[in-house]
Amino acid sequence: MTSALTHGLFHLAIKTADLPRTLAFWVGVMGLREVARPDFGYPGAWLACGQPGGQAIVHGYAGGPALGESGVVPIGSAAIDHVSLSCSGYHAYIARLRGAGLDWREFLVPGTTLWQLFAYDPSGVQLELTFEGAVEDGAPPDMSPARCYRAGSSFFDAASYPSLSSLQRPGASPDEIA
Repeated sequence: MTSALTHGLFHLAIKTADLPRTLAFWVGVMGLREVARPDFGYPGAWLACGQPGGQAIVHGYAGGPALGESGVVPIGSAAIDHVSLSCSGYHAYIARLRGAGLDWREFLVPGTTLWQLFAYDPSGVQLELTFEGAVEDGAPPDMSPARCYRAGSSFFDAASYPSLSSLQRPGASPDEIA
């Protein structure tokens, strides 16, 4: 079995009520450049660092998924939708999530070879684990209605989030676990 590895930050996703103004800031002020984005069925943009080959590090999106259940696009830090990490070991991560008693969702990014897993940290921060599917072993993401990730739809439940007390931090002694 392939081990589960996190390689680094993949991107940050921001919800916006004003996509043109958001693009003006990130492109005109911060110097990022717009790059190709798959058609997810709602407006958005992927922005990359200015240097050649720069990875898309900021994803902005608007429309229905940005509204969420409230019907209003949040502002401030609440506009940060998720943190995406570049990972390998897709099925090993599923085993880790299952072993920790955590819920997750799966997704295939349209028109790409990217596989994704979505989960939440204990504070309700949504994590998107992104994998290069062309080099992963095993079956692709489960896109069935019960398992498929739907943008703008939360599956976080603080009341049923597991304690994780049986998990040990790497290098921590058992008595350090809270």
